[in-house]
Amino acid sequence: MTQQLRSTPTRPRKLDLPKMTYEQFLEWDFENPHVEWVKGEVVMMAPVSNEHEDIRTFLIALFRYVIDEHDLGRLLGDPFQMKAGVDLPGRAPDIQFIAKRNLGRLKTNHLVGPADLVVEIISPGSRGTDRGDKYGEYEKGGVKEYWLLDPERKRAEFYRLGRDKQYHLVDVGGDGIFRSSVLKGVWLRVDWLWQRPLPKVGTVLKEWGLV
Repeated sequence: MTQQLRSTPTRPRKLDLPKMTYEQFLEWDFENPHVEWVKGEVVMMAPVSNEHEDIRTFLIALFRYVIDEHDLGRLLGDPFQMKAGVDLPGRAPDIQFIAKRNLGRLKTNHLVGPADLVVEIISPGSRGTDRGDKYGEYEKGGVKEYWLLDPERKRAEFYRLGRDKQYHLVDVGGDGIFRSSVLKGVWLRVDWLWQRPLPKVGTVLKEWGLV
């Protein structure tokens, strides 16, 4: 059964623009590209913190090494667009990985169909969207693995799409380690995400046996 996530009433702010198609949205020259397309409306994404960006760049560095080393596919991030389904909004995940076999979905400025892995790092203003709207959209669109990271609450949730086409929360276990089923060989001690400073990328790669 789909896990029900509690969300706050915080909602993204719609820009004062006429309704537009997704094709028009992709061609629009926005002053601030930190936007998404929802039911014809252009909405501003929540501002991000230093902590948010530290975690994002840390994960990107780790993922990119593994992806490049083994030629696994492409790694993209905000503001690159993903439209997981025809009737779903256009989103700009913090991190999205597209497996090599699915690179045909990749267009010049957006992904048509779901990424294989999406990571969203929660900001105080995005909690309701990330835990509610995007959870449902990514599940419906077929994103195989969804990481939901909350630096403020020091909470990490990892969801996998089951054969029933619904997300199931992965039990991290007593050792505090999560192992990705999409990026083979990638695993995290969840506590790494909350350390300050974050672990050095080279140290993690050594633990993974890659350097």
